[in-house]
Amino acid sequence: MFIVNVEGAIRKNDKWLIIERSKNEEHAGGLLSLVGGKVDIEGNSSDILERTVKREILEEVGVNIKDRLTYVHSTSFVTDSGENVVDIVFLCEYDSGEAFPKSPVEVEEVLWLTTKEVLDHPNSPIYLKESIIHAEELIYYIIDK
Repeated sequence: MFIVNVEGAIRKNDKWLIIERSKNEEHAGGLLSLVGGKVDIEGNSSDILERTVKREILEEVGVNIKDRLTYVHSTSFVTDSGENVVDIVFLCEYDSGEAFPKSPVEVEEVLWLTTKEVLDHPNSPIYLKESIIHAEELIYYIIDK
């Protein structure tokens, strides 16, 4: 059985909205991450992944994103406590709100970083770097179309 997690790659003015996870977080505490969270069980439901990523972004950093989400990629991993997770990343378009650590239990700090800054940051795990690379490639693919 898997936990389903969603994350939003939000870009504004050529910078990505990145959080530093709270050091108290059970998994990846103190590391940089995209904003997101676990999908809740809702029974029969439509657009559950999209609604979850929008909700998590608003709850954690106070930012609204536009309705149009673009699938970036998915991965699976095992948490530090041994839980199996499927993670789905969406490219999200910023709509409104000033990003801040709205949920300090989960978010230590909010950062707007260029792709190079994310890739060079000592607290960027490999999976964040891969997500940013995939999201950036997708942006250029969409623009070229």
